[in-house]
Amino acid sequence: MKELIYTVVLDREEDGGYHAFCPALPGCHSQGDTYDESIENIKDAIKLYLESLKARGEKSPVEDITIKSLKIAV
Repeated sequence: MKELIYTVVLDREEDGGYHAFCPALPGCHSQGDTYDESIENIKDAIKLYLESLKARGEKSPVEDITIKSLKIAV
């Protein structure tokens, strides 16, 4: 079994919990009540996404994302 690495983004929700998504996989989103639950749920969502691609004979996307924090004076 090969391992792939994908970047995920977690946003804290105002009413609690987290929204998680994978920018390299359009439409691949999940959520959870805690950080850890969100991580596990997005892992599951990514696995299902990749299995769906494989079932359709499509290749898994190669991630080409750069994350950079910027300091902005306002």
